[in-house]
This record gives sequence, C-alpha cells and structure tokens, in this order.
Amino acid sequence: DGHGATLEGSDPIDPVKWREVLPGLFANDDLMPGLHDAVIGRWFFLFDGKMQHMGRTSKGKQAPLKKPEDLQAGEWTFVKDPSREKPQSKAIYGTFYLKLPAGQKLADAKVFAPMRSAGVQMSGDNAHLVIKNLTATHPYNDGFNIHGDCRDVVFENIRAIECGDDGISAHETAEYRVDGFVSIGNSTGICDTVAAKTSYNRVFIADCIGFDLFFLDDGRYKLTNAVIYSKAQNPFTVTGREDKHCELEIDNVLFRRLAEPRTALIAPSAVVRAKRLTMENITFDARGSLQAEGAAEPVEIVKALGDAMVQELTTR
Repeated sequence: DGHGATLEGSDPIDPVKWREVLPGLFANDDLMPGLHDAVIGRWFFLFDGKMQHMGRTSKGKQAPLKKPEDLQAGEWTFVKDPSREKPQSKAIYGTFYLKLPAGQKLADAKVFAPMRSAGVQMSGDNAHLVIKNLTATHPYNDGFNIHGDCRDVVFENIRAIECGDDGISAHETAEYRVDGFVSIGNSTGICDTVAAKTSYNRVFIADCIGFDLFFLDDGRYKLTNAVIYSKAQNPFTVTGREDKHCELEIDNVLFRRLAEPRTALIAPSAVVRAKRLTMENITFDARGSLQAEGAAEPVEIVKALGDAMVQELTTR
C-alpha cells in the first residue's frame, strides 16, 4: 500500500559529469549504462519540469535526432559511437547533448533525466499480490510494466503520469485486474499484448502521444467505466497480429477526441464487444468484428467513475 506515494523515475543531472563543448551546449558520454535503441526511442529529458521528447515516441512518430550544433535552447540529442560497441551485444554507446539558453549554468537549469525503466515491474511467476495507492512518473519505459506469468494480482487506485512508454502494459501470460487507474501524458495510455488477460475498471486517460488504447495478439481484455480524452496519434487499436485472435470487451465508456479526427482500428481476427460506448469525433475501421449495443450519455459515464476519477478530471 503506497498510501499515495509517488515513485519518481528521473533524477536531476549531475553538472560535474557534463562538459561544455560550445557555449550553452553540454555533453555526457556515459549518462547511463545498458542503453539500446528501444531506450533511445522512449527517451526524454525534463527541462524545468516539462518533458522534451524531441518529436519522438516509441509507438508513434520518430523525428530524426538533431545534430548537436542544430539544437535550440531546451532541446537534446544523442549521437551514437559505434567504436565503443561490443560484438554480439545489442547495447549501444554514445553521447547525450543538452542545449541551454545563453548564459545559463547547468547547475541552475533544473534538468532531469529518466534513470529508471518503470515504476512497478514484474517478471517470472507471481501470484496473490495487491498493489495500491501508488503513482509512477517519469521512467523511460512504463509506469507499470508486467511481464511473465501472474495470477490473482490486483492493482487499486494507481496512476501513471508522464512515462516514456505505456501507462500500464501486460505481456506474456500475465493476468490481473485494475480498479482505479489514471493515465496522463504517457506515450500510450494502456498497451497489453501476447496472451495476457486483463480488466480495467474506473479509468481516466488523457494527453497520450502514441496510442490511447492499444490491445494486441492473443489477449482477452476488458475496459469498464472509463473516460478517455484523446489526443494521441493513434487513438484506439485492437489487433490480432499474424492471425492471432484478440478480444476486447467494453462497457460504459466515453471516448472523446480532442484533437483532429482519427480512425479507431479493429484489425482482422480481432473482436470488440461494446455496450454503452460513446465515441466523439472518431470513426471505426472495423476490419474485424465490432459488436455494439447502443451508447451511453456522457454524463452517465462521468457519474459512474466515482469521486476519485472526477477529481482527476476536474483538476487537470
């Protein structure tokens, strides 16, 4: 029981470990061990509390990394050093660069780097666990990263805020249920895959970048009593991939698109069963199966969320 604690995935950078290569341009050759391409694809820095992704997100658009000399104040880049790579290893090496406003000292810049991969992470075999009242923020990967096989695992009243990849993500044969989940400012709100079986009740998702909802492969998933304020590049995708059979059940969900209209994809071999689903400014490309039973009024959905979720919605 976290009793409302926050698990912080980032640390302030140590100015001693950075060198100034040009006025306002700082470099670090060994910021973090164990780097690989997937980490760089999720990477960000916090400049005075604001995430800087440089137009890149792991499950969305990946703008090319800039040259160090092209950086503007409040930007970063990474340059690989192939000479340091080791045979038979996927690890990469290179130099991070930061650009600060003219005359600002690195010690005064309030720059943070994401040094941890997740807030809560599981692997192997797990059973009979309850994790509740926790917020995960600013890891370079997921807020809640669940791998392996788990049974009788429950998450209650958890939040994932500004994580480099997914707010929460189930893999392999993980089975768990979530009652009370807030996902704000992540690359993906929820992303479950492989043969996981998950259920989410009382959910609020907003300000995602890559996907709001992303369900894949042979999994069986359920989402109830949820409000999603969609700005992601891909709002909603359910896909079996390689002819696998993915199923999603939805009940009492408001999906409100706050950015340009986009299409929700239900891929071939995927099935979505929906009751009381309200979609605003979103159309469906149902290449698989969409079984719907009418819509709910938005006010009905908001009332169903309970006081905790309404508080999140009104204070954001």
